[in-house]
Amino acid sequence: MRSMPQERNKMIHPSYVDLMNVVNKEVEEGEQPVINSRYSVVMATAKRARQIIAGDEPMVKVKDKQKPLSIAVDEMNQGQLRILTDEEKNALLSENEEVAATEEPSENE
Repeated sequence: MRSMPQERNKMIHPSYVDLMNVVNKEVEEGEQPVINSRYSVVMATAKRARQIIAGDEPMVKVKDKQKPLSIAVDEMNQGQLRILTDEEKNALLSENEEVAATEEPSENE
C-alpha cells in the first residue's frame, strides 16, 4: 500500500463545523441558526472570493501568495465576514431602496 504525502493527509483548517460555529456564535438558544449546512459556508466564501478577485480589499491580513478563497475562509473564521439571514437581507434591501428614493433628484431641479 502506498502512503499518501503528508500534505494530502492534512485536515482542512478551519473545518466546516468551526466556521459554522463562528457564524452562529451570536444565535440565542432556541433561535434558528444563521447557517446549518456546509453548502452555506461554501457559497458564502465563494461569493466573497469572487469579490476579492474583482478588487475588494481583504478584511484580514493576507499571507504571501494566499489565494482569494483562503482569504475568504480566514475572514469568516475571524468573524469579519457575516452571512445575513433572510430577514436581515430584506431589511437591508428595503433600507437601500429608501435611501435611493430620497437621493433621486426631482424633475424641477
